[in-house]
Amino acid sequence: MKFQQKLDAIVAKNNSLLCVGLDSTVDEQFTFNKTIIDATQDLVCAYKPNSAFYEARGAQGITELKMTCDYLREAYPDIPIILDAKRGDIGSTNEGYVAYAFDYLGVDAITLHPYLGCEALQPFLARKDKGCIILCRTSNPGATEFQDALYRTVAEHVVHEWNTNGNCLLVVGAPYPEELAIVRRIVGDMILLVPGIGTQGGDVEKTVKAGRNAKGSGMIINASRSIILSENAREEARIVRDEINNYRHT
Repeated sequence: MKFQQKLDAIVAKNNSLLCVGLDSTVDEQFTFNKTIIDATQDLVCAYKPNSAFYEARGAQGITELKMTCDYLREAYPDIPIILDAKRGDIGSTNEGYVAYAFDYLGVDAITLHPYLGCEALQPFLARKDKGCIILCRTSNPGATEFQDALYRTVAEHVVHEWNTNGNCLLVVGAPYPEELAIVRRIVGDMILLVPGIGTQGGDVEKTVKAGRNAKGSGMIINASRSIILSENAREEARIVRDEINNYRHT
């Protein structure tokens, strides 16, 4: 099944555009992640482990990331796994990243840098069943330094030239709803991964109204720390999921 099909199915099943970021920093990362996953699995459209939190712990962290991905595929195979790794290098190096993400971890999609161009990312783009989520306008304050001049170009290239296999998405941060609306106009109904609500301060109403496509969908809206560090992850996820849904068609 292609990433887009898997995503569409779970969005409909769970009535959700919410992605929970598994950015766990505890020693028992898999145990922590399993608790979060089991508590929220009927409220989300995806999970997004950030590779850095696992790489920081060396071999044990990678093992616990692998255990997390294995558990998701076995217990909840209908929920997509997005690896937030922000990879992007020359083609031969990318082949190693592809093998690690898609074949070893078994994730459904990965975040990627566009700076080396389409040719360098071909090992990712050629995997027709996997999602390639290209950084376009990120949520960090320093994004303005280069991205203000380039994000429209990235969006135009990805939608018109890179997406020949229909497996491209874009990252656009929630704290910038004006730019989010511009990207939506450029890319039509393409799916956008939208980080930055919750702890980073993105406004849910502005985000959804700026980023939704013609079907009131077209977004994977990520929240990480605001959910996984809350006293009741399930209740916090339900609140965010329902708040997002309030603005999808209004």
